[in-house]
Amino acid sequence: MTVSLIIYSHEIQEIIMHIEPGVVDGAKILLSLATAATAFVVSSKHITSHVKQNGVASLATKTLLATVAVLVFFEVFPKQPVGVSEVHLILGSSIFLLFSLAPAALGLTFGLLIQSLFFAQTDLPQYFMNITTLLVPLFAMAAIAPKFIDPNTAYSDLTYTQTLKLSAIYQSGIVAWVMFWAFYGQGFAVETFVNVGVFAAAYLTVIIVEPVADLALLFAAKRLKPISSLFVNTRLYKA
Repeated sequence: MTVSLIIYSHEIQEIIMHIEPGVVDGAKILLSLATAATAFVVSSKHITSHVKQNGVASLATKTLLATVAVLVFFEVFPKQPVGVSEVHLILGSSIFLLFSLAPAALGLTFGLLIQSLFFAQTDLPQYFMNITTLLVPLFAMAAIAPKFIDPNTAYSDLTYTQTLKLSAIYQSGIVAWVMFWAFYGQGFAVETFVNVGVFAAAYLTVIIVEPVADLALLFAAKRLKPISSLFVNTRLYKA
C-alpha cells in the first residue's frame, strides 16, 4: 500500500495541470467540452469588458506577458517535493494580480494550449478538462476577492493574509476540480478516495508558499514603478 501511494502521489502531481490519459475517457470526456465552453463564455465577457476599459493593445500586451509567465511556471519552475509527492507552483493568483482577470484567463488558455501542442501532446485530449480546472477557480477567486480586499486598496499594498486568501481560493478550486475529474472518471472506489486524499493533503501545502511568491512579485513591481498600464494591471499601483 505504501509503495502504491508513493507511485500514485508522484503521478497525481501531473494531474494538477494535466489530467492524465485514462483518468477520464470515452464518452465521459464530452462533459469537459461543456465545462470548458462555459469557462470560455465567462472569459469572453471579461475580455470584452477589459477591451472597453483599457483597449485592445492593453489586452494583447498583457495576454502575451501572462502567456509567457504561464509557460515559465509550467515548464521552467522546479517541482517542489512535499512528503512523497511533488507539486507545481501555478501562481494563478500572481498573474491575476499583475495582469488582471482577462489577460490572466487568456494567458492560462494559451499557455496550456502551447504546452499541450508542443511539449506534452499526450495531454491534448484532456485540454478541455485541464483548462476548466484552471479557469473556473480563477473566476471564483476574482469574484470573491472584493469581499476581503477593499476597493481602495492597490494590489501592491496587499498583506500576506489577503494574498493567502486569494491563493486558498484558487488552489482549493483546482484541488476540487481535480478530485471531481478523478471521481467522475474512476468512480468512488476506496483506492480513489485514498489516493485523492493523499494528493489533496500534499498539494494544499502550496497555499502557504504561494502567497510569499505573490508578495515578492508585488514588492518587485512596486520597487520598479512606474510601469505603464499597457504592461501591468492598472490596479497594481492605484485602486
